[in-house]
Amino acid sequence: MPIGEIAALPAPMLALLQEDVEEAAKAARHLADWLNGAIALRYGDRATAARRTEGKDAGTVRIEDGEVTVVADLPKRVEWDQEELATLVAAIRAEDENPAEFVDTVYRVSERNYAAWPRHIRTAFERARTVKAGKPTYRLTLREER
Repeated sequence: MPIGEIAALPAPMLALLQEDVEEAAKAARHLADWLNGAIALRYGDRATAARRTEGKDAGTVRIEDGEVTVVADLPKRVEWDQEELATLVAAIRAEDENPAEFVDTVYRVSERNYAAWPRHIRTAFERARTVKAGKPTYRLTLREER
């Protein structure tokens, strides 16, 4: 059905369609999780062994299973202790080195904090702040008849 025709449907029909789509998406996610769990059960130990053979604890390995090549990826997630990094950056500066050669520095301002600041401080930061709209979402619910 063309999008214009869908938009022209009565609001209760749009609400019901939205519910149907959300239920179908939830069912699809559940099914995908179930299938991925079965695949992990079947190939997880082989993937771990293949990584060990290649001398790595994360990353991608290939497993042959008959006519199927399984690409098993285990992403590496690295977290850095922010306080320890700040200490190291200070030590680098103390040695008259440029920390930017070793560390990326990112400044963030919580929107909640920004809104709570006094006006003169918010004004000073305004030229460094850009507001972009996110993707709009709409949730339709049917009112229960009384």
